[in-house]
Amino acid sequence: MKLALYQGPASAGATEATFATIETQLAAAAAAGAAMLVMPELYLPGYNHPDHHRELSQPRGGAWEARLSGMAAQAGCGLTIGWAEREGDAVYNAATAFGRRGELLGHYRKIQLYGPMERASFVPGDAYCSFDFEGTTCALLICYDIEFSAHVTALTDRGATLFLVPTANPQGFEHVQRLLVPARAAERNITVAYANFCGDDAGLMFGGGSVIAGPLGQTLAAAGTTETLLITDIPGTQGIDPSLLSTQAQDFRKV
Repeated sequence: MKLALYQGPASAGATEATFATIETQLAAAAAAGAAMLVMPELYLPGYNHPDHHRELSQPRGGAWEARLSGMAAQAGCGLTIGWAEREGDAVYNAATAFGRRGELLGHYRKIQLYGPMERASFVPGDAYCSFDFEGTTCALLICYDIEFSAHVTALTDRGATLFLVPTANPQGFEHVQRLLVPARAAERNITVAYANFCGDDAGLMFGGGSVIAGPLGQTLAAAGTTETLLITDIPGTQGIDPSLLSTQAQDFRKV
């Protein structure tokens, strides 16, 4: 399977320009033969804009979901994207995955909220999400979630081998892309697609460095610090000498 990952500037509001970027990147991903495009955390209505989180957030089945579903179907490319979801008085930092026909594949609410702004804006999620996509068991996590090996272990125990991770990792925390994401991939023989922002977002700088890491922790594709569309094949463990793969799942001893 071929996967696309978009790294770009953060948006501010669910504007027509925001949707135009999604549409453009979906079309480019589809033209390159990608089955799925992964975009950053809270792409709608923007990450470092807490005033927008409550006032612009939308419920499940609302106009955003309908429009995103239609865009994926029109492009013939799946889409995984972060957005602010409202349910009653609660607002969640959420991500949704759509298939090539625009069908809903999975929906997830971020469990590990990071920092004062996120904790003030959102209610934490309390459930995992995994789903089949073209013969591959995928899982959704968001940013800080992937840094916790327990979450990755729980999802790999359910059979997940491809993790789609919208993120908003600020400049100065590049050790996450460089060390932690590859480590999570190597520990459980999985592939992790980690889609970050780049540039300034209302005074918060994002360092880019989006990465797709494979089962040996190897870099399958990586971005620099500017707007980028990554496209790469996701081979899984195919072609890897089994003796090189991690056996932590079998070897772990509780004491």
